[in-house]
Amino acid sequence: MRRFPLAAALLLGALLPAAVEARPPTPLAIGAVQGEAATSPWQGREVTVEGVVSADFRAGLGGLFLQDGGDGDPRTSDAVFVRIDAAGLSVPGNLAMGTRCRVTGRVVELPSGRDSLTTIEAATLGPCRTATLPAAQAIAALPADWEPLEGMRVRIDAPLTITGSHALARFGELTASFGGRQWQPSELARPGSAEHAQLDAENARRRLALDDGSQQRDPDAVAYLADGIAPRVGSVVAGAEGIVDHRNGAWRLQLQAPLALQPAPQPPPPGVPGTLKVAAFNLENLFNGDGQGGGFPTPRGARTPQQLQAQLAKLVATIRALDPDIAALMELENDGYGPQSSLAQLVAALNADGARWRFVDAGRGPGDDTIRVGLIYREDRVATRGKPRVLEAGPFGELSRVPLAQAFARKGGKGRLVVVANHFKSKGCSEAAGDDADRKDGQGCWNATRLRSAAALHAWLDPGPTGRNRDPVVLLGDFNAYAMEDPVRWLREEAGWADAFAVAAGDDAARPYSYVYDGLSGRLDHALLSPSAVPLLRGAVEWHVNADEPDDAGYDGRNVPGPWRSSDHDPLVLGFDL
Repeated sequence: MRRFPLAAALLLGALLPAAVEARPPTPLAIGAVQGEAATSPWQGREVTVEGVVSADFRAGLGGLFLQDGGDGDPRTSDAVFVRIDAAGLSVPGNLAMGTRCRVTGRVVELPSGRDSLTTIEAATLGPCRTATLPAAQAIAALPADWEPLEGMRVRIDAPLTITGSHALARFGELTASFGGRQWQPSELARPGSAEHAQLDAENARRRLALDDGSQQRDPDAVAYLADGIAPRVGSVVAGAEGIVDHRNGAWRLQLQAPLALQPAPQPPPPGVPGTLKVAAFNLENLFNGDGQGGGFPTPRGARTPQQLQAQLAKLVATIRALDPDIAALMELENDGYGPQSSLAQLVAALNADGARWRFVDAGRGPGDDTIRVGLIYREDRVATRGKPRVLEAGPFGELSRVPLAQAFARKGGKGRLVVVANHFKSKGCSEAAGDDADRKDGQGCWNATRLRSAAALHAWLDPGPTGRNRDPVVLLGDFNAYAMEDPVRWLREEAGWADAFAVAAGDDAARPYSYVYDGLSGRLDHALLSPSAVPLLRGAVEWHVNADEPDDAGYDGRNVPGPWRSSDHDPLVLGFDL
């Protein structure tokens, strides 16, 4: 047998493995890695892909998005998030948007609520070379499914409505929606019903977060807002461009260009017909310290004397612009009726221009809660009839705030109207237990207490709290319940109180709302009429001066001049003919 020389055999043995190792693995199409399902069929395994860097969010999200030319399957995404946080990973110096790079790494699913984001944890990155940035895919309407677009560069040509700015200051994020404003399901449908569940699911389907490509909390600036100022709810975005992403339990667009915004207009003060105008307004915690410039920071509301003056200026601007004859107020500091009380100082500020406002003095309280309700009126236009009445029994006092009732008549007139200021227990879950615990039906905590409050209020008012059961009565205030939730629905459907906005609405009337929470609009503030008050009503309007405004427009933020964001609730005003 012929034998190879030993040196030649050793040389051949050294060359063969080197030749095999030098052959690069064949890249998979990114669509194959993504797969048609919500999770990757390659989860937990190592893959190699190649594509163009469509977004570089290493500084904000710890990685970049890679997009290839596609696998021809419209059911799979052609882009993927590549996480670059491995110790010692060599990153090419020419890595940037628009470069074509090869990546090898393990496929993982980053948790995001009930869903996940398919991700490649890079083990090797490169080589990279200059390429063409993929064009943004045009989205003309709400997609039936976002999954085939995960990680893709898109431009949303369909109009997006800004529905909330609550997460902007903390996370650099706006809440937007396809198809206009989003509504609290329990504003439109009975909690626990199939319709309620359908509305909730539809809201989630239509919602899209607009994000800044960063996980940073409390960012100093948000690059996609040209002026850095949050838009009003109702503003419209056209042509939003960025990367489709899924984080923190929601689909979002990581923006790559400034937003083109059509700002929602700030509405002028509304007019309402009638000879007697009655308003309701949650002041969002008017606390004045010791009433003499000290006692700051207060338990709620203004933190400094300067903030208090700014808060008072905004509240005065709001009430003066509404120009009611009577106003029911909520969230006043419960500090008596002396000249240093928050109520007396608000009335004094209203009278600084020569007006003749007075407040109803209930003697004490009403109630022992930190906050209370109040009634103020123009003594040159109306007069009180009889004494004020309060209801301190049952659920009122420690839980729901004590209601305050007072009869009024126009100066020189004979007709009377009983105005009742109300503020039911909030939805917060601190100490809630038993039937007051959150039942996960959309009504939050303390719903049973609010329902008991509604029943007790009706029982008190049925014979007439002022001693005359024939007087027309209007219930005003913050019921902390949306229109179809148990307390308000019981008052309408079981006790016979009429929704003033339903009575006054015309065929083209806009759907009323007074509060925006987590991007959803609805009414916590209501006006309910006794049967004898219904024929006296001439109009009902809200002034959307607060709920749609960003938080930082208020007195403790940018302090935008005028009434804007004087509170977190919108005021309402009713017109009556007595």
